[in-house]
Amino acid sequence: MRPNWDQYFMQIAQVIATRATCLRRNVGAVLVKNKRIISTGYNGTLTGLPHCDRVGCLREKQGIPSGQRQELCRGMHAEANALLFASTYGIDMHNATLYSTNQPCVSCAKMIIQAGIKKVVFEGAYPDRLAVQMFKQAKVKLEKFKHNR
Repeated sequence: MRPNWDQYFMQIAQVIATRATCLRRNVGAVLVKNKRIISTGYNGTLTGLPHCDRVGCLREKQGIPSGQRQELCRGMHAEANALLFASTYGIDMHNATLYSTNQPCVSCAKMIIQAGIKKVVFEGAYPDRLAVQMFKQAKVKLEKFKHNR
C-alpha cells in the first residue's frame, strides 16, 4: 500500500534514526518543504568527536533522568542537526515541516520556531511541557503522528 506523505517522511525519519550514536535514545529528523526533503539529522556527537557508543554517556554515568541537564550531553539532537545542516548549505527552512521520531525538547523548539518552521510531526513523546507551550504560542502546529492514516 502506498504511504501518505506523513507516513512516507516518518518512515524516512525512522531509518535516519538508525544512524544515531546516543546510548539513551535514537532519534531521526527530516526537514521537508513542498513535499521535498531539504535536510536530515540524527542525534549524535559533534563532527570529528568520538561517539557516545565508544566513550560512554556522562549523563547515564551520573544517573541524570531523561530531559534534564542536557548541557552535559556530548551530542546534538536530531532536530538541531537537521536545522544546522540546512543552514550550512543556505537552505531556506521558512514554512517547512519537521518530522521527528520524538517530540522536540525546548532547546530544539526554540531553533525550530526561530527557523520559521510551521509544523512539527513527531512520533514518540518527550517530557518537555515548555516546548509544547512555546510551539503553541509561536503558532507552530505540533502534531502527534498517527500510524493509521
